Amino acid sequence: MVPSAYLRVYQPLDAFERDEQLHWERYLLTRSPHEGAPRYADRPTTGRLGLLAPAQQEQADVIVVDGRTYVSPRRMRMRVLAAMLAFRETRPMELWDAFVPKKLARRAARELTRFRRRDPSSVAFVHQSPWHVPIRWFVLVDDEERWLGEDERGRLRLRYRTSTRRAMRRAEHAIPVLRRSDLGPIGDLLVDLHQWLATFDPRSVLELDYGELSELMSWDELDDDHSAREIHEALEALARHEYATPLERYQAVLGRWAEVRSREIWN
Repeated sequence: MVPSAYLRVYQPLDAFERDEQLHWERYLLTRSPHEGAPRYADRPTTGRLGLLAPAQQEQADVIVVDGRTYVSPRRMRMRVLAAMLAFRETRPMELWDAFVPKKLARRAARELTRFRRRDPSSVAFVHQSPWHVPIRWFVLVDDEERWLGEDERGRLRLRYRTSTRRAMRRAEHAIPVLRRSDLGPIGDLLVDLHQWLATFDPRSVLELDYGELSELMSWDELDDDHSAREIHEALEALARHEYATPLERYQAVLGRWAEVRSREIWN
């Protein structure tokens, strides 16, 4: 699997529609407490090329906060279909038919449309970013919400957790500040994230998880990484119409993640 970071929304179990709530209640009763990473199967598309697709039933990430259960459905099939279509929109045309032929893309579009027609409220609970953490994600979290340690499987991990309400307020504060600067395009991307967060129950929890990217960095590198704090310092300086500090902080975060992302080329 490609090392990735994740931006997840965990929604309270009682906030789901009744049928889906019952589904996740059954899942919680039957799932293994040491459930591993999702399993995938090869799905050939053309020649020797293909895609990785889910090879098991729908799963979810689960956390318990103050006695309340929160669920983040992975909805892998829907995400794979959306990724196939996004590939044809964002990659050079000469790669399209090598990986996602037109016939396969049309079939994916039809299936994704059926998904959304069957459940108009169906939305991905997870954004996934290979090889880096997008800088705009750090706007949604605060340094005090940062956690560094070992997860239940003994893996070194860095993550932030906050409420979706706080994340949306931070986006609302940052968007006009960014739009008045040269970083306006980041403000537009934050609007998209704000709209995404608004589709969930307001009691939901947002998690920025470095995921497998943590394994590319040493403990010292992770311990020294305070990207969210640096981004908020840059935003505060921008709001005061200071420009040297924001540039310095932004470049520091950008440089840190450019170094991590460069490992994609090594791979």
